[in-house]
Amino acid sequence: MSEQDLVVETVRDILAVHEPFVLTPERPWDAGLWGALAKAGLTGVGIPEANGGSGGELADAVAIVRTLAAGAAAVPVAEQLLVAGPALLAANLELPPVEEPLTFALGDAVTAHASDDGDGPGRFTLTGVVTGVAWAGTAQHLAVLAVGPAGPVLALVDVSGAEATSASNLAGEPRGSFVFDETAATGALLTEAQAGELRVRFALARAVQLAAALEKVLAWTVHYAGERQQFGRPLGKFQAIQMELAEMAGEVTAVTALTDAAVQVVEGRSGDVVLAAAAAKVRAGAAVEVVARLAHQVHGAIGFTQEHRLHHLTRRLWSWRDEAGSELYWSRVLATGLLVTGPDGLWPALTRVV
Repeated sequence: MSEQDLVVETVRDILAVHEPFVLTPERPWDAGLWGALAKAGLTGVGIPEANGGSGGELADAVAIVRTLAAGAAAVPVAEQLLVAGPALLAANLELPPVEEPLTFALGDAVTAHASDDGDGPGRFTLTGVVTGVAWAGTAQHLAVLAVGPAGPVLALVDVSGAEATSASNLAGEPRGSFVFDETAATGALLTEAQAGELRVRFALARAVQLAAALEKVLAWTVHYAGERQQFGRPLGKFQAIQMELAEMAGEVTAVTALTDAAVQVVEGRSGDVVLAAAAAKVRAGAAVEVVARLAHQVHGAIGFTQEHRLHHLTRRLWSWRDEAGSELYWSRVLATGLLVTGPDGLWPALTRVV
């Protein structure tokens, strides 16, 4: 068994003690699960030990995020390990303790002004409103991609004492807002390319979660169809159900392939990071409609009950699909990138992405 397999088994063992639950304003996240993950050093995987992390590669962090997503875990691990943490390190900003929840948001309506010389990591003040912040009100630190007079700014804000709105997504995960009024932050200037790559990593993080949740929904549906008896035989013996399961499997396979390919590109292998991540996010979002619909159709009425486990993932699928950029947004990015070399370059560009 590889080290990565051991990490995944550890996460599964922890999840077995922390069953998913319906999120409410009174209980918006699983603090107990976060504590267990932090104690095991899993909230710092993929972050160098010299920076306070647990070491490991991007693939290890992705494996953790996938396992937690499949378990409907209500913790900001994807944001911390795949987006905010690596972004802060790349910008030479000091990373908060990995035991303290860190999240990320796109602050297109937030302005960052340097309060020192602005050369490299320094002090900034933030003004404006950042909306749709994942785990707002539960995360202690926020890395926000803001707008600066000289270009994009990645700013780190301590939001442990800040008041956030109580908004949430369809799954009940906090997605509140913060109002900044010359709020102090540390930050660093980014190039447009660096800012674009940060948006890409955010989209890829959601694609990784979507892929894992889609795989789990398929597995649950196949299992249910095999054990649920109707007219004296399992549902899975009916041709109509077999066709629906096959359609679900095709969607999930395509999503997994594109997501894995995008992760490999981010790891530094050959390929265009933007196009690979855009393709993964678009394909994952498109698969949600098919897989979630057919899963509920096969499960029947029981799949719509609050007591059944299916909704823990399908509601997350419907939510994550629209986060970190919609399919329309990333489809436009993908189309622009594929057509940049003109008609003659379209087919070679397609083959490089898929």
